[in-house]
Formats: sequence, structure tokens, C-alpha cells
Amino acid sequence: MTRAKQTIAIVGAGLMGHGIAQVFARAGHRVRVFDAQAMALDTLQSRIAKNLADLGFGIGSERNVSGHADLAEAVAVADIVIEAAPEKLELKRSIFAELVRLAPKSALLASNTSVIPIGQIAEGLETRSRILGTHWWNPPFLVPLVEVVGSPDTSPEAIAAMIALLSSVGKTPVHVRKDVPGFVGNRLQHALWREAIAIVAEGIADAETVDTVVKASFGRRLAVLGPLENADLVGTDLTLDIHNVVLQHLNRSPEPSPYLSDLVASGRLGMKSGEGFRNWTDEQAGGLRGTVFSYLRNFASTPTGSGGDHGEDDESSRRGA
Repeated sequence: MTRAKQTIAIVGAGLMGHGIAQVFARAGHRVRVFDAQAMALDTLQSRIAKNLADLGFGIGSERNVSGHADLAEAVAVADIVIEAAPEKLELKRSIFAELVRLAPKSALLASNTSVIPIGQIAEGLETRSRILGTHWWNPPFLVPLVEVVGSPDTSPEAIAAMIALLSSVGKTPVHVRKDVPGFVGNRLQHALWREAIAIVAEGIADAETVDTVVKASFGRRLAVLGPLENADLVGTDLTLDIHNVVLQHLNRSPEPSPYLSDLVASGRLGMKSGEGFRNWTDEQAGGLRGTVFSYLRNFASTPTGSGGDHGEDDESSRRGA
């Protein structure tokens, strides 16, 4: 795995962008972050430093990150560029058209899209062989997985180089072999969400019950037992028997649930509005966010812990802590 220090450019200093920057900065890479919003750039280093402090890491590696209001300046000497802009196809296509023009011809160009096929983003652009997807999960400095996705035009060398880089900074990269909407993780996650919403919409159980069933049953196993491992564990014969009974009763709609559409249309947007599938006070929402953060932090409780970003260039490492 490569340990050579590289220049990583991030397009977008928001929730995902600053977290991705943190991962590379802690590993000692130079990180240049572009954003059009001055406030996002002004708070970039302080947000990273707060994350490091909350995790119990020494601060200092945030100084490997610089903010840039000019895209050409941010990507001019980049070895890797990762786009972390909103999930809108035309926006991403316009950004990549600029990246092809402005970044070095040797730079790998990656999108952090969670669902959009990479081939759609790269369509019609030159040097499509170096354009690929790197789908990070939120928060990117705590969740280890990164889905590496190539279009039919992406070169095997680009895939291999990205996987090596991600492995070297403590991530768990996987190669998604077909460029399909949602890749692997979101296809699985939203299949579960579709059925969960259908159960509520059909009056089988309320939202709190659905969440409790998941968290108190198979959710307990998912961190150590994947669904196909589970099928092998109980036996493919039992799995087939269960499927013969239950699959015909599961929701198969290709469209979003009318129940979900009605929630959005009526302004019930979840924690941000205080009501969604469930009602939320500020205290309840903050408490749940804290619980999730603490749970994920347990997998990255030391600077070299599994699932967290790591590096040798922060002040605690220099002090030998």
C-alpha cells in the first residue's frame, strides 16, 4: 500500500467534504479544499480540530488542510480530486467538466455520490478512464467503508490506485463491479427502508415499533454477521423456505411511498422540522445524534483503531502519546 504523501483536493467543505479532508490530513497528506461559501472555508480547520478533540485525538493535523475559494487554485497540483457536492447530476457533471480542464492530466477524479452512476457523471468528458466513484459514509472519519465504483470507461489502474490509497489511510475500500444506481450499500439500506415505510403505511406497526424491532433483533448482529453469512449460517434450505412464504408479501413498488411523499409535502421533514415518521424535540434529536456518534467512536477509540482515520502527524503522535 502506498504511503507516499500526496496532494488531495476536495470540492466542497460541508458535512462530507471536511470529514474526508480530515481522514487524509491525519495520514499526513496535503489537503486543499474548495468551497464557494466563505463561512465554510473560515470554519474548515476549526471543525476538523473539534472532531479530533471529540475523538480524543491530538489536534494539529488540521493544519495540513487549506481552504480555497478558487477551484483552479485548489486542484492545480492535485494528485487526487474528490468531489463532495450536493447529489444533483447536472451540478456534478458541470464540476467534473471543470475538473477535467483544470486538474493535472494525471490526477484521479472521484465523486462522492451515494447513488448516481459514475458513467452518467463522466458521460462525454475526456479522459474518462481516470474518473471513478468513492462513496464515503457519514461521518466519513468514523465509518470505515468506501465503495469504489468505476464506469465501463474507468481503467483498472485507477481503481487499484484508489483502493491502495484508501487502505493506506485506514479505510475499508470495496470494489463495486457494476456501475448501478445506489451501488451496494444504498441498494441494501433503502430496500430495508422501503419495507419499513410500507409496514407503517399499512398499519402493521408504528414507526417506533419498527425501529425497535430492527435495533433489538437482527440489527444487533449486522456489525459482525452480513446477510449472506447469516443465510449460510442458518442454511440456504431454510432461507429458501422462508422466501417461499414471505417474499410475495413484501413491498415491490418502483416509486417512493405515497406515505413518504405526504410527509415531505406537509413539511414533516424529520428532526430538522421536529416531526417525520416520529416526533422529535431538540433534546431527543441531539441525544440520538450523540448516541450514534458515541457508538461509532467505540470503533475508533484510539488513533490507530479499526474504522477510524489514522496518521502519525498530529501533535499527540509527535509527543509520543
